[in-house]
Amino acid sequence: MTEQSRPIILWFRKDLRVDDNAALSAALGTGRAVIPLYIRDAGATSAPLGSAQQWWLHHSLTALDAALKARGSRLIFQSGTSSDVITRLIAETRARGVYWNRLYNPASFDSDAALKATLRDNGLEAESFPGQLLHEPAKLKTGSGGPYKVYTPFWRALEKSGGPKEPIPAPETIPEPADWPKSENLADWSLLPTTPNWANSFSEIWTPGCDAALERLDDFLDEDVEAYKDQRDLPAHSVTSRLSPSLALGEISPARIWHAAHGGKASSANVIKFRQELAWRDFCHHLLYHFPALATKNWNDRFDDFPWEDNADLFDKWTRGQTGYPIVDAGMRELWRHGTMHNRVRMIAASFLIKDLMIDWRRGEQWFRDTLVDADPASNPANWQWVAGSGADASPYFRIFNPTLQGERFDREGVYVRRFVPELEKLEKRYIHKPFEAPEDVLQKAGITLGKTYPFPIVDHRTARQRALDAYSDTSKD
Repeated sequence: MTEQSRPIILWFRKDLRVDDNAALSAALGTGRAVIPLYIRDAGATSAPLGSAQQWWLHHSLTALDAALKARGSRLIFQSGTSSDVITRLIAETRARGVYWNRLYNPASFDSDAALKATLRDNGLEAESFPGQLLHEPAKLKTGSGGPYKVYTPFWRALEKSGGPKEPIPAPETIPEPADWPKSENLADWSLLPTTPNWANSFSEIWTPGCDAALERLDDFLDEDVEAYKDQRDLPAHSVTSRLSPSLALGEISPARIWHAAHGGKASSANVIKFRQELAWRDFCHHLLYHFPALATKNWNDRFDDFPWEDNADLFDKWTRGQTGYPIVDAGMRELWRHGTMHNRVRMIAASFLIKDLMIDWRRGEQWFRDTLVDADPASNPANWQWVAGSGADASPYFRIFNPTLQGERFDREGVYVRRFVPELEKLEKRYIHKPFEAPEDVLQKAGITLGKTYPFPIVDHRTARQRALDAYSDTSKD
């Protein structure tokens, strides 16, 4: 094997795309053959995926393999610790080096640095590239040289930086090696649920893969973005981009989204608002980079002694959408049915768990991590801490969502609730968010028997609110 014929291993992780893939572009730039690799990591070099996201991963990897095959290549599947798999594959293929796109979760920081050092010490190429975020968390700093802890100045700095580079088009061909290494069978990884198949309704709204993500982006920019600023908080309306699952596994790059939004037909106000939401994801990763314990520890340690309650029965009713508060129940059932939940409803459901039920935000974060197809190691804990009041730039502890008023404000006609809580479908609009206040004849007409066909509220919000305020007040005095 000549020096030039030694291939480059392209290590895919949360960058499951051929479009705007910096590592892929750099590997092709060497003029060498490329061996695309995905590792089912048995070590601690990547944050573990929840059950719902494993479903997405299976279909995303299938789509990536198809995209590679359309370009004359294929995806190699192997299991083990990343360092062991890569070392073994280099020996088998005599690869000249390994290229990959960077991750920013704590589990990857040290392992990537160690792998890069080992490869280079052995005379091999080891190159990592940006692409998962709009910015590099280590580079965007405050005037004093520290990390940002408040979103607004972070956004201003990001916007002032000029945004990300123009995205790189997908290649037409990818040169294959003379001999392919062995590959495992993706189906043998058992990423899909079997009996029962709790994900059988995911495909009603989701199609994983890079091509599908690009199509969703085009549809959003053509049909929905012009209503984004005014209607993004209305769960009955489908005006959000629905790109978060694809961003979570890197089927689409934030740079592609950023530049496409600017080039569309939407007004500047809608483009700016959409970009700000995209930048919030970056802000969460910025926090995680500088505070690696974000998922397990309070950003504000004054909350460390907060008197959480460990009530398994109430937690179970929350997870099953049986709280007696329709907007909360609709959200939790949407989560179970489709692996997602509208962003406004996520805040309402999180506030209810934390402040009405006084259950630790970490339990909610863990549940979302396992059931969301867009679970993200930075956004999940940062957003939960935002609601709890313990995070960076957090919602004040005394801001406690009233689930009834939130439902009436953001789901005025009850369309969202009727969609996911069918036992309330025939209840008149006046009581759709407060069936516990409906007269008996109204309930009977709608076929509802509280306590049987739909639960009574598991807590009284007014009482629960005061209890939370008292607890938060005591914490703030410590």
